[in-house]
Amino acid sequence: MRSIFFCLSFLFFFKTFSQELIIGSEYIEPGIKIIFEGAIKDVIIPVNTNLNQDQTNVHIEARVNWGEKDIPKGAPKGGFIPYLRINSIITNQSNGLKTFIDLIPHLNLIDNFHYARNISLPGEIDDLYTVEFMVNGPSKYDLAYHKDWVEINENKFIDDIKFEYRDIDFKAIAKSSRK
Repeated sequence: MRSIFFCLSFLFFFKTFSQELIIGSEYIEPGIKIIFEGAIKDVIIPVNTNLNQDQTNVHIEARVNWGEKDIPKGAPKGGFIPYLRINSIITNQSNGLKTFIDLIPHLNLIDNFHYARNISLPGEIDDLYTVEFMVNGPSKYDLAYHKDWVEINENKFIDDIKFEYRDIDFKAIAKSSRK
């Protein structure tokens, strides 16, 4: 009986807290892994600068961390990459409507630091969407470089880059709840 209770509890926890839609996974130089996700809508604080959960369909995320290999000397494996500017455009493939969002740093107990934003989809939850992510490096005012970095990597961190994913189905995530 105890084993059955444990298994059911685990399945409930797994279904409730780990359901995420992987939109795409990328690896960019210098050793950065990016995972783009559609996650279950959530209450985000402060509430005056974030879309309310009851007006939200999906929590769009970009988990940006040092990878496990080929990372710069001194970089902590799996460590969060700060100071990036990440934007997303979600386009409804049926009606052409778009939603543009800036992903901002968030902190929770599941993913820790990540870039994200609550969004309302520009159409029905069972429509298909094209999702674009623009990842831009820090401005010259956000990040300074030591001489040893510049000698190896020049006076930059990453190149600005765009990723596009088509036929994204948010229906299962949009119908899910953290309650």
